[in-house]
Amino acid sequence: MKFAMSFFSVLALIITGIIFFQYHAYSSDLETGNGDFLYSQEIEIFYRENSLDIRQHFKNLPDQKVKIKWPENAINLSCFMETEKSCDRLSDEASYFAKGEIKSQSVSYIIPIEGGLKDKMLIQNVLATLLNGEATYSIVHISTDSKIAGQWITGLPLIGQQQLALVNYTMFSGNGTIRDIYWQSANLKVQEQSPVLSIYAPGAIAKEFLKSLENLQFLNDQHIAIIQEKNPMKEHDDRLLFLPTLTAQAVEQEVVLSQIKSQYKFDNSPEWLPEVVASYLVKDTIGSEKTKEIVATLKEYMTTDQEAAWQEAMNKLGEQPITPASMDDLLTAVLGAKTSYFKLNTEQKNGTYPLFFEDDRDIYVNDALKKDVQFIHYEGQSLYTADTLLPYLGYSATEGENGYYVKSENRSFRFPKEPGFYVFNQRRYSTISEPIIKIAGHYYVEEAWLQRLFLVELQKNDGRIQVITQGQE
Repeated sequence: MKFAMSFFSVLALIITGIIFFQYHAYSSDLETGNGDFLYSQEIEIFYRENSLDIRQHFKNLPDQKVKIKWPENAINLSCFMETEKSCDRLSDEASYFAKGEIKSQSVSYIIPIEGGLKDKMLIQNVLATLLNGEATYSIVHISTDSKIAGQWITGLPLIGQQQLALVNYTMFSGNGTIRDIYWQSANLKVQEQSPVLSIYAPGAIAKEFLKSLENLQFLNDQHIAIIQEKNPMKEHDDRLLFLPTLTAQAVEQEVVLSQIKSQYKFDNSPEWLPEVVASYLVKDTIGSEKTKEIVATLKEYMTTDQEAAWQEAMNKLGEQPITPASMDDLLTAVLGAKTSYFKLNTEQKNGTYPLFFEDDRDIYVNDALKKDVQFIHYEGQSLYTADTLLPYLGYSATEGENGYYVKSENRSFRFPKEPGFYVFNQRRYSTISEPIIKIAGHYYVEEAWLQRLFLVELQKNDGRIQVITQGQE
């Protein structure tokens, strides 16, 4: 009994210690501003004298230090006295809100616009944001002089606009936040608006196109503004999309790709990788020809069970960055064989790299480890990299006008580009299978032909493959 009491006493001390350290870490996060949180905001934007005068009201702030990230070109950073307490938490240098129980704080600042508003003008990264915070809801009011005619657009749903005696007023509100705002002086109106899409165009939109939008699949319900523009802007907020022509296919592709780039983090990834992921998430291949070829290759290779497991893996992609390497890890796990398919396709600038599998056993020639020799499995064949292996066997190996040439002092081979034969010491021999094949610019020698033509013996175990030349043990 005493032992039991001692044990539980020690256990209680351990638990108490863990709770203490967790609370200490939590408290430290609150003091330093490292804790994640959600907030809402209301933003008033006034365009006057070649600048945007902005008042930004942050609401539902947490009881912790909150660091402010100002737009790079913002000037006159200060508090805005909306209420008597709306600046109590703002630091003297306006770089953070101090820890405190007041939930709402307001700031003001100016964004200069050199030369003033211009037609088709995208004003980027215009708003202040809070580090470690995510805006769940935003209300935006924009006012301009009544003499200035045009249309403001954000990624939020348009609530209404009104022409008053002195100002033109526009209001937006919806879930999430925005970074960029767009101004166009020409005739541009919202032609259609749904919970997910606002479509701005200079003229009426065909009913058939609007009907086709009803069947489109999107990844989430974050609202996006689509702007018909003959010369689309390449860099913009992921909630603003510029399309030269309005088709259901173009809308679905651009919206889904915009959503997936905002929903997931892609590190050091080519443009086609988000397209591949998006194709599986909406279960409809979208994107470039390379994306279509990659999806088709995977679909053709996978069994029904593997395809279901791959689809599940795509659905479970979380907050971790998505890279070609991470996609290869998932594909390796699903197929049960090591592959660098996505990495190799990243390196392949033209066309696609084929799907093959890598044997990770060490390759020895006689007793010497050869790290530059690779052993792969491709379309039912076992292949070694010819360019790196054959020189270790005493041969030179080069590509020539009439095929692939392999030579030693006494033996000479030519493997032509046409299938069905090879030449050995000036004599032609017919074949059913190919001794040497070329895959994405690299030559490989098939395992059985390696032994037959180049007089080697292969010894394999779980950790290594040994290539023994004739006359060696």
